[in-house]
Amino acid sequence: MKKLKVASFFSGCGGLDIGFEGGFEVFLESIKNKKWINKINNTRCSLKETIFETVFACDIKKTAKISWETYFKRKDVFHLESIVDLVKKAKNKEFTFPEADVVTGGFPCQDFSIAGKRNGFSSHKTHSNTYAIDEPTIESRGMLYYWLREAISIIKPKFFIAENVKGLTTLGNIKDIITEDFRNINGGYIVVEPQILNAASYGVPQNRERIFFIGVRKDLLDYATLEKITNNKISFYPPSTHTKKEDYVSVLKVLKDLPEPEESSDLSHQKYSKAKWYGKHCQGQTEIKPNGISPTIRAEHHGNIEFRRLSKENGGKIVEEYLLPQRRLSVRECARLQTFPDNYEFVTDKISASEAYKLIGNAVPPLLGYHISKHIESIWDILFKDNNKIDIKVA
Repeated sequence: MKKLKVASFFSGCGGLDIGFEGGFEVFLESIKNKKWINKINNTRCSLKETIFETVFACDIKKTAKISWETYFKRKDVFHLESIVDLVKKAKNKEFTFPEADVVTGGFPCQDFSIAGKRNGFSSHKTHSNTYAIDEPTIESRGMLYYWLREAISIIKPKFFIAENVKGLTTLGNIKDIITEDFRNINGGYIVVEPQILNAASYGVPQNRERIFFIGVRKDLLDYATLEKITNNKISFYPPSTHTKKEDYVSVLKVLKDLPEPEESSDLSHQKYSKAKWYGKHCQGQTEIKPNGISPTIRAEHHGNIEFRRLSKENGGKIVEEYLLPQRRLSVRECARLQTFPDNYEFVTDKISASEAYKLIGNAVPPLLGYHISKHIESIWDILFKDNNKIDIKVA
């Protein structure tokens, strides 16, 4: 069948894009719906491809473009430009966005994150991630959701998905403002109440909570479907598959087959932060719990990524590993905790371990993206019927 087209903004290394397309490998225990499995290989399985294909991606990070193109093996899809500049060019007829059925975008979260300064809409950083000299403007980093909104208004997709950190919900009425702004894209989109999804509830071995905004074009819905959406009889959000803590996929399950970095031929596993242990009072100085899920894999850790293991002297709890050296999580271990497949090359001669950590920490876990994609796939034909259209123009 003909693929549905996806335009991806703030794409990073493509975590959400990988999830939306499928066809990647994860641990078998992470998948409850066996119909999604294409092939089983011992403790892992490859997932079936979805009906979606990424035809446009963009980000301002050069390393994001390098890693994205290396994995997807596509040229002329990824644009190394700010969404602000691209939207301006499109409005001036200097650039044309491709047609797309779906728009996705995880707009920058630093200004909403509890771990950051929480400047929100008042961020003094520019859309190019440099410090602004003057007062915050519509082009400041904290306002980039607005430019995603503008891109949606130009492309006019049937569906859109926007993502950010959970901390956005505790910054006054920012969540409501963003929701209403998305709803008012040319007056043509239904945006259901945003929901916080925890990746651990979808087979990801990590405690990672993110808020999602999802919208659909009104003019493509019939009255009965619109009523079902309004009455919550059709949900845009995927149902959880790992609903109890006993169901969660543990850190040990996804890391136990990896050798020590010094014994690995995988460059992304060989590399790990050498930052020393500073004591438990600092962020990132804790040891992961092998039989539990990992803490959120962060991008802005400044080398203080969590420890794979601590020594006994520093309070390490993994008794059976006391004879192994104390060290932090490797790049590959972080990638696995984010459900990236092992054939994704993060550390290369063009991408350092430090940059790789940032790319991984900023990404949507591919498996969470796959759940969202498969759910949208399952309701697509229910939503977009050809009868009784509501006469609302999306200009």
